[in-house]
Formats: sequence, structure tokens, C-alpha cells
Amino acid sequence: AIHEMTLELLDLYARRKVASRPPHVPDTPWQRQLESSFLFEDTPDQRRATTEVKADMESTRPMDRLLVGDVGYGKTEIAVRAAFKAVQSGRQVAVLVPTTILADQHARTFEERLADFPIRTAVMSRFQSQREQAQTLTELAEKKVDIVIGTHRLLSPDVNFGDLGLIIVDEEHRFGVKHKERLKQLKLETDVL
Repeated sequence: AIHEMTLELLDLYARRKVASRPPHVPDTPWQRQLESSFLFEDTPDQRRATTEVKADMESTRPMDRLLVGDVGYGKTEIAVRAAFKAVQSGRQVAVLVPTTILADQHARTFEERLADFPIRTAVMSRFQSQREQAQTLTELAEKKVDIVIGTHRLLSPDVNFGDLGLIIVDEEHRFGVKHKERLKQLKLETDVL
């Protein structure tokens, strides 16, 4: 089983290495407005990481970037900026988190940061009723939801995106390899942060 999974992973990474996709749009005035509205001054590392993530997104190669930092060092802000850039490019964003509590936390953060913009976010976790989940699934497929934040529920076969452009995985170490690769296989040309 390990040998078979290794071959699948090697095949996936080889295909991603040669894949291309349309680049995300350069920074818009709204992107600059969002970034300047951040309540704190960016650290040099945050500025560098933001610049590198956006450069990756503006190239034709799918992004595969790992962002590392201690709690409180601004990783979520960089994720918000990347998600905003993807939405500005007409693509959807999936934010995968390991717990329902973290899903709700991120949902609040994303909604607060994006409140001044016409962006629709949704949450998919066990805290949503079956009816709420069904509505979100329909709206995801129809591109009526721009950013979905969720737990392993996002990896279910019934989750279909209209145009997935960016996958943000928080606390990657808390997911199994199969979970992460299942999400990457949703779309070969999808950026991963």
C-alpha cells in the first residue's frame, strides 16, 4: 500500500511540475486597499512572504508554497491576501483546517478582513446543518461562494467547485498525506499554500 501511494504521489507531483494555468491578475486597487487596511505593520518576513506568494500566483505555474511561522506572526493575513487575489482573478478558494473551532475562527477573520468587499464566504463543518451544507454545496458548484472554509468535510466526493483556484491548508501536519493529496487532485492546476 505504501509503495502504491508513493507511486501515486510521484505521478501527481510530476504532473504538477509540468502543469500550467492562467496567471492570477496583478494587484488591483482593491488588493492594495485590503493590504493597507491591516491593523498592524507588516514585519519584513510578512512583506517578503506576501510578495513571493503573489509572484507565484501571477506566474503560469501552479504554486506549491509552505508558509511557516509561530502563532501570531501573521500567516493568516498572508492567506487572506492570497485568497483575495484568487477571488479577484475570478477563482474560488478552499481553506482546509483540522478542527471545527479553527474553521469558525478563520471564518470570522476572513469575514472581518473582507467585509468592505463583495466577497461571499461560507463554512463547511459539522456545525452546519444538513440543509446549510446542501445549500453551500450548490452555491460552490455554481460559483456563488468565493471562499469556503472547512474541515475534512471539504474532501468529501460531493464537494464540487465551479472554478477552484487556491487551496490553503492550515496546520498541514495535522492532516494525513492522503487528505492533502485528495485535495490537490481536485484540480491539477490549483495553487496550494
